[in-house]
Amino acid sequence: MKEGNRKETDAVAAPRLDASEDLSGLFRPKSIAVIGASSREGSLGGMIFTNLVRFGFKGPVFPVNRRAKFVHSSRAWPSISDIPDEIDLAVIAVPHPFVHEAVSECAARGVRAVVVVTAGFKETGAAGAAEEARLFDVVRGAQMRMVGPNCMGIISTNPKVRLDATFSPTPASEGSVAVGTQSGALGVVMLDYARDLNIGMSDFVSMGNKTDVSGNDLLRWWEDDPRTNVILLYLESFGNPGKFKRLARRVNRKKPIVAVKSGRSRRGLQAASSHTGSLAGTDRAVGALLQQTGVIRVDTVDELFDMAAFLAHQPVPRGRRLAILTNAGGPGILATDACEAWGLEIPDLEEDIRERLAEFLPGEASLGNPVDMIASAGPEEFERATRVLLASKRIDTLLVLAVHPPFVRDPELIGRGIVSGAEGADKPIISCLMGRQGVPAALTSLKRAKIPSYAFPESAVRVLSRACRYGEWLERPEGKIRAFPDMDRGAVGRALDEARARLGGDGGWLSTGEVEQVLRGAGIDLPESRFAANADEARGIAREMGFPLVMKIVADGVEHKTDVGGVRVDLRNESEIDSAYAGIRESLVRHEGAGKMRGVQLQPLIQDGVEAIIGVKKDSAYGHLIMFGLGGVHVELLKDVAFRIAPLTDQDTIEMVRSVRGYPMLEGYRGAPRADTPVLEETVQRVSALVVDFPDISEMDLNPIKVRPEGRGCITVDARILLGGVGG
Repeated sequence: MKEGNRKETDAVAAPRLDASEDLSGLFRPKSIAVIGASSREGSLGGMIFTNLVRFGFKGPVFPVNRRAKFVHSSRAWPSISDIPDEIDLAVIAVPHPFVHEAVSECAARGVRAVVVVTAGFKETGAAGAAEEARLFDVVRGAQMRMVGPNCMGIISTNPKVRLDATFSPTPASEGSVAVGTQSGALGVVMLDYARDLNIGMSDFVSMGNKTDVSGNDLLRWWEDDPRTNVILLYLESFGNPGKFKRLARRVNRKKPIVAVKSGRSRRGLQAASSHTGSLAGTDRAVGALLQQTGVIRVDTVDELFDMAAFLAHQPVPRGRRLAILTNAGGPGILATDACEAWGLEIPDLEEDIRERLAEFLPGEASLGNPVDMIASAGPEEFERATRVLLASKRIDTLLVLAVHPPFVRDPELIGRGIVSGAEGADKPIISCLMGRQGVPAALTSLKRAKIPSYAFPESAVRVLSRACRYGEWLERPEGKIRAFPDMDRGAVGRALDEARARLGGDGGWLSTGEVEQVLRGAGIDLPESRFAANADEARGIAREMGFPLVMKIVADGVEHKTDVGGVRVDLRNESEIDSAYAGIRESLVRHEGAGKMRGVQLQPLIQDGVEAIIGVKKDSAYGHLIMFGLGGVHVELLKDVAFRIAPLTDQDTIEMVRSVRGYPMLEGYRGAPRADTPVLEETVQRVSALVVDFPDISEMDLNPIKVRPEGRGCITVDARILLGGVGG
């Protein structure tokens, strides 16, 4: 493979917040108008106005109502234009036909930001989308910022602001967790859930249709917000995935981002024609995006807050080693099983730690890991065992399990014991209290000490596993994007231009010769390949090339050579060349209408090496998905593949190759020689650079790639490239 002069660029830049991204009008307003405020019970405007007052907003709140003179004893104004004071933020809760007028009045009045609660825009169809676009034009023209429409509002618990501009019946408590959600109805549930779990918030935003302020804007704002330590996102779509990738990768190194992304189903997606296309899908793209940025992806909203309860109050684990302390054997076994499933380690304890435990635990107790103190364990045993285990140098985290009743008579004392034993520790501690009666009493002490507690061991282990993966991501290098100046981009461009001229604006599959031009221009190694138009030419070429050989059909309209019996391998003499040519031609005839045969391609048989596949599928929203997997059954049957979104850093590539379950085959499984993995990784990066520079490439399969023994590189035996339609 061509080496050339290597040039590397940082994968992550760090632009700062500029005036157009300033959200202080939303989160730090000095005055607020509620347009549509009302004294009528149950009205959204009335609830929002009431919440602002009850939550204790630090500035004036002006109700705006065309007909009422007063709203809950406060003077009402017929229009925002009539209010003599300056207005930073306007919350709009008027019927749909009056929203545009209200936003226009805010723009004329010089309001800095608006929150549009009213629904009935793009979520209703084309007409609503057109209205929403006109609304955005007004907002952008006035240099305002807008949350919504179709949202439930925003909250800031900043004691200098005290802003609750929502219609939620549950207020937020002050804390360090910022929440952004696309679902307003779900936002109400999230506020309830946070209150139950004692999770305090810095800010809460219901984004609604994300016409202006999006999740990316919120990440920028929260990145340097000193009151925010954890960011939670409920997302239904990514407006700008590329921007999210750059931004989240940077923000996540400062504070963890946890996300739920709905819409995981592939139902309704068209089947693609390449291996990569058939395995790719929108959720694959989302998974790749979140994995590359280090975002902790969870499956449900309760898991979202399970993670928040840990990350907001406990340090990120330094490793995967866990000690389990319990007063019952069953929960300890459940936790152990969950650790194995989620990739956590349960190490043996040091002898001196076991001796210290034996000093106060009964002889029937198990001093291994898990440590089972048996049912007689009381507050003192919980306290002392917690302290001893946290002192072990072999563990990174402690999980404390307590079952009651009937084992624990006073759960509050047990909670105090755990808290006392954890004092001064610099390792994370997590608990699981099983049993309904008395649990709230024990939780009181644990909540006060900010030790998260979960109903079942599996939930606790799942949280720890994800926290460990986040900690490992933080320890990894940020990675570099290689530019590959040795790539012959001119040759690639000429090949694609020729293909476009032949295929037209709708695009299509490149010919064998065009594929070779593209890949050789990209610096990707290919075997010698020669074209024969008939059997006589094939025999002559075979004599010159030498045996053994591979013969592949070249036919217009044939996309998958093997589907029409168009590949013959291990041809060792001229007689076999004749038989192979005839067999391929006859097979194509049997597949009536498959295509018109133009001849065959002859290549040397590459006999050594591990088979791999590198693929590309362009997603309309997320860009080019790069796929890696090991060939044969690993892709076809086991779907053992990994996806990332281009451009790839060197670190992305390393993680991608090592993440497939079959990776040990590259390391020399069962005495086989180690494969040339560095050159394989370089090939993945070259494919990434190729599709970034030539975005018209819609799909690509390099399959199989023979990854040869260490020091001998890898060679792409077969490949297919699909040129997308113009503008696609």
